[in-house]
Amino acid sequence: MDLTTWPQVNMINQKNYYTEYLKRDDQILPLRLQQEERRNRMTTNAKDRDRALAQFKPGELPVPDIEMDLDDDVGLDEGSGLVGQDALGSKIIVIHPGSQNLRIGLASDALPKTVPMVIARRSTTTESEEDGGEPRPKRLKLDNDSPMEPEKMFGDEVGTPYATMCTELKIHMRSHKRRVLPNSKELIVNYNKRTPPETISEHNDPLRIDWTEMPNDPRRAPTFVTGKDALRIPDSSNPKYKLFWPLRQGWYNEHDYDEKRILYDDIAVIIEEAIKTQLNIPRKKDWMQYGCVFVVPDLYERRYVTQILRMLLRDFGFARVCFIQESLAATFGAGYTSACVVDIGAQKTSVCCVEEGMCLENSRINLKYGGADVTETFIKMMLFDHFPYSEINLNRRYDFLLAEEIKIKFCTLNEGDVSPQPADFHLRASGQPTR
Repeated sequence: MDLTTWPQVNMINQKNYYTEYLKRDDQILPLRLQQEERRNRMTTNAKDRDRALAQFKPGELPVPDIEMDLDDDVGLDEGSGLVGQDALGSKIIVIHPGSQNLRIGLASDALPKTVPMVIARRSTTTESEEDGGEPRPKRLKLDNDSPMEPEKMFGDEVGTPYATMCTELKIHMRSHKRRVLPNSKELIVNYNKRTPPETISEHNDPLRIDWTEMPNDPRRAPTFVTGKDALRIPDSSNPKYKLFWPLRQGWYNEHDYDEKRILYDDIAVIIEEAIKTQLNIPRKKDWMQYGCVFVVPDLYERRYVTQILRMLLRDFGFARVCFIQESLAATFGAGYTSACVVDIGAQKTSVCCVEEGMCLENSRINLKYGGADVTETFIKMMLFDHFPYSEINLNRRYDFLLAEEIKIKFCTLNEGDVSPQPADFHLRASGQPTR
């Protein structure tokens, strides 16, 4: 006698088990949309051909018969010579803004274009002249405003943890049979003190920077400059320009803006100039033929998405707009259905777990530090060890570019490279010889 009247389902026999789930093209949404689009295009072409034949007059050449096969992958743009996914991707613009860089490109491109997410506008002062010209990172000074010794200019907040880390690193390297010089710090300090910089004239510098030149008449100077050209405007230009970064730590940078309208306009201008210059689509009326995929942070605000959607549809006139989260886009691009994505950006580090194409809500973390904090800490550590260029100021544009270059070139996690080694760098400033 059965213990319950509830029907019991027997186990599936794996030998005779068979299913057609996701084994036909019509069960996959992207392929089904392509087939519907080809079918609609075939219908439109047939109607156009019938209309042209109805208007055919005796003595004229007949309209050529256009045949299209449903099995052929025909893209959106028939005149471009591309077919299939290439043609579809060539009409989709992918935009991924960040705190420091904007990545933009077509979906058919192998790699995106990278543009600094910055805009320079006319101002009475530059960013390096604000707060009385206080350098960044800030240094402690004596009562007579003279600089302190490098070991004391950042106080105990930097000196004590840095000394502790150096001691722990030496112990760790000795335990792993790494060679550690007992007087390595003294060797580095003495070498930096006695080595004067070499001066190279600008015409002899093969890697000299092409600075953004302004017209002699200040009234003819542009009202704004975006991208790399903005970072290469000399600090002593006439008129003066101030750099604005519309996004900070993945959010709107409302701290540096007095009005939200100006903030929104700067984001639109930066993206618009990037589309015109990097993607070679200068005419706005051609943008109606393109769709847009906009990458948003894992933790986003509703008004951020609303404002971006209004900008893309109303101001830019894109035909279609799609939003996708950063971690979801990363897993799709890598081909993983489940992953833990750690995104280390310039000013934030985000962590998100993706499972079966969905971002787990409770796993999303936004930490307010990133590569820019690494750059500033790295400069503090070098100044602590008597860095030869002690006047470095990250608020100055050429010093900011120099610090990023040094960090990329010398920062490492390889213990084999942690040893006293001679290295050189080049300081390039507008109107000054290279040192």
